[in-house]
Amino acid sequence: MPKRLVGQLDFVDGLIAQRPQSRPSALMEIARLVDWGPFEKLLSALPVAARGEPSYPALVMFKALVLQRWHGLSDPEMGTALADRLSFMAFAGLSLGDPTPDHSTIWRFREKLGVEDLLDKLLAEANRQIAAAGLMVRQGTLIDATLVTSAARRPRMDEGKTSATDKAARFGTTNERGRFAFGYKMHVAVDAGSGLVRDMKLTPANVQDVAVAPQLLDHADGVVYADRGYDSDGLRAELARRQLGDGLMRRRRGRPLTGAAVLRNHELSPTRRAVESLFGTMKRTYRLGRMRAFTQLRNAADLTLFCLAFNLRRWRVLAAP
Repeated sequence: MPKRLVGQLDFVDGLIAQRPQSRPSALMEIARLVDWGPFEKLLSALPVAARGEPSYPALVMFKALVLQRWHGLSDPEMGTALADRLSFMAFAGLSLGDPTPDHSTIWRFREKLGVEDLLDKLLAEANRQIAAAGLMVRQGTLIDATLVTSAARRPRMDEGKTSATDKAARFGTTNERGRFAFGYKMHVAVDAGSGLVRDMKLTPANVQDVAVAPQLLDHADGVVYADRGYDSDGLRAELARRQLGDGLMRRRRGRPLTGAAVLRNHELSPTRRAVESLFGTMKRTYRLGRMRAFTQLRNAADLTLFCLAFNLRRWRVLAAP
């Protein structure tokens, strides 16, 4: 499929570019920080259909998905915003004369990224560039998990524990008084010094946090901090094998904690709690307190894009003088 030629500036685009600005916009600051070439190279692996209308450049579509996550927009809302907002056009690499992708084009492109398993590689590339800029502290790793409710209706008691609409979603207990939520669990590893997301896994809500923890340690450094739900002999042995520090809070195992263990938990709590601000940002600012799709693959794509978008925005904050 031939690619659309986009980004060709006309007279009006030139006039807009010459408008005086008191300071660069946040979008343009991020655009200048990032080396988009490696992203474009990764995206070149996407299969191209043999027939049909000319496709949009993959990098344009990828930037549109990042914009979508930053602003918590649905696919139709994103299609409208990309056609109306000059700052969105400029960030994506479109000129005023270019046609803009509609909601179905945005949906299909995100679907491709998930199916081709490219999103983890794109997140890794963003983290590589951030680390090269000296902003990934690498002195400690926070691991934690949060429940995100399914987009499907919660099954009633007489309907069993699964949904015909969202077949992978399950019931899981929250940390608040043991209440049950229906959906998925997002597991993350976060850089303790910078707050940047290093890794993310998505599972059904009934999967135990500690079972997923070893999968989050591939990019971990320093001491690994986690709450009581991660306290297990197996995970501590895995930390020792990887030469990582033990910052796991202790839980009661049939007998009360010693005074030393209680004091240790109090000392670890403020450090470990920092990861919770990430979940708050995800659910409030990025509007991801509820899943948007009905399959685990699509929901994982949404949340990986959130992590990538969050890290790019965080990069700008950390790089500010």
